[in-house]
Amino acid sequence: MFSKTSDPTSAPSVPRPSAPGTNSARSVLGADLKITGEITSSGYVEVLGEVDGNITANGLIIGTEGRMKGTVNAHTVEVKGKLDGKVSCESFTLRASSEVKADVNTASLVIESGATIEGRFLKPKS
Repeated sequence: MFSKTSDPTSAPSVPRPSAPGTNSARSVLGADLKITGEITSSGYVEVLGEVDGNITANGLIIGTEGRMKGTVNAHTVEVKGKLDGKVSCESFTLRASSEVKADVNTASLVIESGATIEGRFLKPKS
């Protein structure tokens, strides 16, 4: 009645979503979206469209065509597009295509050649 052999007619197993607080959960906000308000995630948020508001997440990636205006609180932030506002994070990376106007509080900073930046960078006291 029960066996361990797989049934070729059964549907393939679908991986379950990660538990809250793990790094593998990722939400992608498409290029056709414009969001105004608060976004909170225990995983990563990738912005390909436009966000006007605040984002709190484990990680934030702003895509090449993405635009973010507001406050960001995240463990890691990577910017390829445009960011205007305030950022508090552990690791901040500006790619060559990025345009940033922000006050950034971060422990680790990477800036690629070609990035445009305006603002202040502060390192938290140890």
